[in-house]
Amino acid sequence: QVQLVESGGGLVQAGGSLRLSCVASGRTFSSSTMGWFRQAPGKEREFVAGIIWNGGSTNYADSVKGRFTISRDNAKNAVYLQMNSLKTEDTAVYYCAGQQRSVFAYWGQGIQVTVSS
Repeated sequence: QVQLVESGGGLVQAGGSLRLSCVASGRTFSSSTMGWFRQAPGKEREFVAGIIWNGGSTNYADSVKGRFTISRDNAKNAVYLQMNSLKTEDTAVYYCAGQQRSVFAYWGQGIQVTVSS
């Protein structure tokens, strides 16, 4: 069983930055595609960013391209989301997720990010 624990959320002013971290337990982390998702109040959960097992390829939602960067450190079983130039519309609960058989099967508990104007 893989467990994912997020940290680094909080309150920040618009234009500021935050770095989310997700630490995984389990031996499959280094071979798994990992991703970040978010869910704002009253909205569906949406994909934010993804990174393949060796960090060689990443992809982003259009709404965060150029502002957010996903990275990973397999030696630490960790994946990160650096969020710059934050906007109020980035306010959401952010979730770390890991793939198994091409499906995001493992999820963290979520962490709140609030961007104030």
